Amino acid sequence: DAVGIGEAEDIWEEMLEDAANGRLKPIYRARRVEDLSGLPFPRYDLLELRRYGLFKTFSVQSSRGCPFKCYFCSERFYLGQAYRYRPVEDVVEEIKRTGGKIILFADSNFAGKRAHALELMEALIPLRLRWSALWSVDLCRNREFMDVAQRSGLLHVNIGIESIDQDTLSGMNKRTNKVDQYRDILVDLRRRGISYSLNFIFGADTEKEDVFRATMAFLQENKVPVAYFNILTPHRGTPLYDRMKQDGRLLDDYNMGRWPGMTCYIKPRNVSPEELECRVKELYKGFYTFPSMLARLPPPVTQASIASWVVNWSQRRMAHSHTPMENFDDY
Repeated sequence: DAVGIGEAEDIWEEMLEDAANGRLKPIYRARRVEDLSGLPFPRYDLLELRRYGLFKTFSVQSSRGCPFKCYFCSERFYLGQAYRYRPVEDVVEEIKRTGGKIILFADSNFAGKRAHALELMEALIPLRLRWSALWSVDLCRNREFMDVAQRSGLLHVNIGIESIDQDTLSGMNKRTNKVDQYRDILVDLRRRGISYSLNFIFGADTEKEDVFRATMAFLQENKVPVAYFNILTPHRGTPLYDRMKQDGRLLDDYNMGRWPGMTCYIKPRNVSPEELECRVKELYKGFYTFPSMLARLPPPVTQASIASWVVNWSQRRMAHSHTPMENFDDY
């Protein structure tokens, strides 16, 4: 057995060769890949792709890292302080080699450099794709950016809005998120026929008592197609972790990174850990009931609306299962 540390391009070929020749070393340490140009393309020709269903989604990475410094996020400790991106021609060539028409950009922030994202989206237009990505909410206010995204085939965008409380967002260092602009942004996404999902985090010290009720009301009123609810988890190395550790508010430091999202590893200021877990699970169950889905979702007649219905069904199954929601083996 061997452990590879760092980005795989620098060590994966060596690890494979050593494994094939029975000389694996215990540890392989990669140098940081500064230049993302010329990365090797996945060998899709080695797969029997027909076995993977009629509608295949291919994962492609156009960048690494994130330009923001949210106080709870460990992104920079894994991928470095600088935001890096691949040449547009390399990304387009990889997409062509998939032979597919549905692409998921597996980037932490697809548009960390706006000019690069615009150039890439312009290059996607002739390919006639449907694609999905994650980016920051402020980009949805940029009409030029959204126009190009729509023309290039944007199917779904995942957005980390985190909270509907501006004080909580300020505490998270989410400076680009403006609560008073959320409604107009969501109206515009719906007008464009773009499916979207929103990420929320609960457990901040600044949260008010009615945060769960208010969040559900916001989601229903704005007919949000998909939402994910998470409990604040202070990953090691982040300012949040250092503060929580200093204050003695970590409950299970050893296992904290193992099941983030639905398990409370901290002592919240305003509720008990058990109540926080219960309230977040209640949000999941309430949001993904049949009446809620029927009220929020448009008829499944377009690709975007079908995508929203598919995700809602899968999330409903998880929310109402007796299996712990951190266990994805049964889904």
